[in-house]
Amino acid sequence: MLCLTNTLTKTKEVFTPIDAANVRMYVCGPTVYDFAHIGNARPVIVFDLLFRVLRHIYGPDSVTYVRNVTDVEDKISARAHRDFPDLPLNEAIARVTATTERQFHEDVAALGVLTPDDVNRPGARIAMIEPRATEHIEEMRRLIERLVEAGHAYAAEDHVLFHVPSMPDYGSLSGRPLDEMEAGARVDVAPYKRSPLDFVLWKPSGDDQPAWPSPCGIERPGRPGWHIECSAMSWKHLGETFDIHAGGIDLIFPHHENEVAQSRCCFGTPVMANVWLHNGFLQVEGEKMSKSLGNFVTIREVLKDWPGAVVRFNMLRSHYRQPIDWTLRGLEESDKVLSGWLERDDLETGGDDFAPSVIEALCDDLNTPKAIAALHSLDRAGDAPRLGASLRAFGFQRSERRRPQVDETRIADLIDRRLVARAAKDWAESDRIRDELKAMGIVLKDNRNGTTSWEYAR
Repeated sequence: MLCLTNTLTKTKEVFTPIDAANVRMYVCGPTVYDFAHIGNARPVIVFDLLFRVLRHIYGPDSVTYVRNVTDVEDKISARAHRDFPDLPLNEAIARVTATTERQFHEDVAALGVLTPDDVNRPGARIAMIEPRATEHIEEMRRLIERLVEAGHAYAAEDHVLFHVPSMPDYGSLSGRPLDEMEAGARVDVAPYKRSPLDFVLWKPSGDDQPAWPSPCGIERPGRPGWHIECSAMSWKHLGETFDIHAGGIDLIFPHHENEVAQSRCCFGTPVMANVWLHNGFLQVEGEKMSKSLGNFVTIREVLKDWPGAVVRFNMLRSHYRQPIDWTLRGLEESDKVLSGWLERDDLETGGDDFAPSVIEALCDDLNTPKAIAALHSLDRAGDAPRLGASLRAFGFQRSERRRPQVDETRIADLIDRRLVARAAKDWAESDRIRDELKAMGIVLKDNRNGTTSWEYAR
C-alpha cells in the first residue's frame, strides 16, 4: 500500500490511482538554456525513484510518466543572442536548446535516471514522454481561447491574462486565501490588468523573441506564458485530470497554483491532479546556492569528481520533503557506503527488484532513509542477492571512479602558506587554507612536525 503526502490536502494518504491500468504522473522538467545545477537534480532523482516504485507496484506497462522540457523562455532567447548573434533567431534558439537538452540528458543519465529509451518498449504503451513546449503551441492556444470563452481570461493590449478573482478558491494548493493575496498585491501593476493578481497566459513578442500567431484574434504575434505550457502538455499526454503532479517546493506558488487555476477553469474539474508532491530545498554547505556566494554547482561539475551513483545515493539519503544540505562530507560518507556495496563481487545475481523490506519503506511516502537502513540490514544479514537486486532497482549502478582534477602546484603553494601561518600561530588562516584544500578534495596529513603529505579525499 503506497502512501504519499499530498500538498493539496496537507496530509499523508493512501494513493489510489484513477485507473490502476494507467497510472499517470507529470513532473516539471528543465528549462534548457544552460547546464542544470545540482538543485535541479533533486526532483529528477526523487521522482525517477517514484516512477520506479509505481512500476514495481502496478507493472511497467501501467505507468505513464511525463517530464516536460521548457524550450521557450526569455533566458533561452538571451542565450541565443549571446552565443549566435549572426544566426536567424529561430536557428540560434534551436542550437541552444538542442545543446542544453543533450547536456541535461547526459547528466541525468549519469545519475541513473531512467530515460524514454530505457523504458519504452515496441508494442507496449508509451511509458515515458518528454514533450517540448514548442511542440504544443496549438494546445496552449486552444486552452487560452477556452478560458476566455468561459469568462476566466481576457485579452488586453496584445496580452491574454487569467482573471484570478474569477476562481473563488484560487490559492487552495499553496494555502494562500484569495482575499489575503488581494490585500497584499502590489499597487504598481500593468494598467491593463483587471486585478493585480491576474497573470499572463500569452504575451506579445518583440523582434528579439520567438513568436507564433496569437490566440483570441490578436494580430500581433506572441509567445506563451510559462504556466500555460505545463497545463497544455499535461492535458495533451495525461488528460484533463490525472494522478500525480510533482516538482520542487519552489514551484508551489505561483507556477503550480496557476497551473491548477488554468486547467480546472478550462475543463470544469474539481482538481487538476489528485496528488501533488514537492521536494524540499537544497543548500550547499549550509547556505543557499547562488552565483554571488560562489557556491553555485552544476550537475556536470559534480560529476567531474564523483560517480553518478554516489551523487544519486547522497541525494536520496534525505527524505524528499525535507531540506538537504549538499556537503563534501556528505558525499564522502555516501561514497564510502555505496562503493563498499557496489565494489563487491557477490551482488550480480538476484534480478533487479526491490526486496520486501526496501519497498515497504519506499511505500511509506518514499521514505528513502528508512529504505537505505533496510539495505544495511540486508548487508548485515549476508543477503547479497536481495541487496544487489535492490541496489539495481534503486538505480545504483557500478560506474567508473573519477579522481578530482587538481593543480598540484596550487596544492603545494597552499601547503607552504599554511605552514607559514602555523609557524606564526595564525590558526584562523591555517584552518581556512585547510578547508580550501578540503573543498578541492584534498586531505592533509599532519603531525607535530607539520604537514607530511596529502591525499585525495577518497
